[in-house]
Amino acid sequence: MFNNLHLERPIVFIDVETTGLNPQTDRIVELSLLKVYPDGTEEYKNHRINPCMPIPSAAMAIHGIKDADVAAEPTFVQYAKGIKEFLDGCDIAGFNVIKFDLPFIEAEMNRTKVEFSRQGRYLVDSQVIYHKREPRDLVSAYRKYCGKELEHNHSAQNDAKASAEVLDGQLEAYKDLPRKVSDLCGLCYETNENYIDAEGKFIWVEGEAVCNFGSKHKGRKLCDILAQDPSYLRWIAGADFAADVRQMAFKALQGELPMIVRQRTEPNT
Repeated sequence: MFNNLHLERPIVFIDVETTGLNPQTDRIVELSLLKVYPDGTEEYKNHRINPCMPIPSAAMAIHGIKDADVAAEPTFVQYAKGIKEFLDGCDIAGFNVIKFDLPFIEAEMNRTKVEFSRQGRYLVDSQVIYHKREPRDLVSAYRKYCGKELEHNHSAQNDAKASAEVLDGQLEAYKDLPRKVSDLCGLCYETNENYIDAEGKFIWVEGEAVCNFGSKHKGRKLCDILAQDPSYLRWIAGADFAADVRQMAFKALQGELPMIVRQRTEPNT
């Protein structure tokens, strides 16, 4: 497989499918591990995993794994030691592995009390390389889709015109792109139904608001943070967060608990 990669020790390419995007509250439902040895030989493991929680429809639409597909599968704790041993002495690679796949494995290992660390390993992420070698700025997009150089970039007027030309060039290049603005919005701005605020700093978990950022309270219910560490919410309310994030903290501090419990309303009749 590899003609250009020089290995001094095995490297394992990792891919996970999950119930969602948050390693603290979501779980792995499938794990694939491809180990490549310095001599070029390969060893592959693939595990379907019972996440012990329902798989949301949004996640199911991505990977196609249904609750019934994993209901009879072992849980992660039954695989944990074997996975750790498979990864021992190996570097780790994958596409978006540093920000997604590896944090999920670390979270699952932590829950099962199996010691596992990224320390002492080299991490290689082909998505990072891709983004570094294929720039995503306006100058590069203008060159690619409009076939010319953008002069005086970072002038607001020129940049606005250039972005309009880029969009038109993309629609010309990709005939399968939708032409309606509403449909393009659906492609460009995918919202997560569990996000409370636009950035997902707070999310809905089983009908309650949960903190989804930071190391101090990530994964904890907002009502528990309010009871045990209100100073943290005061910090959020006065810090440089988006307005809807600060509003969540402010309302909690004002005792508006109904505002931080998901309202289940019937559709209009």
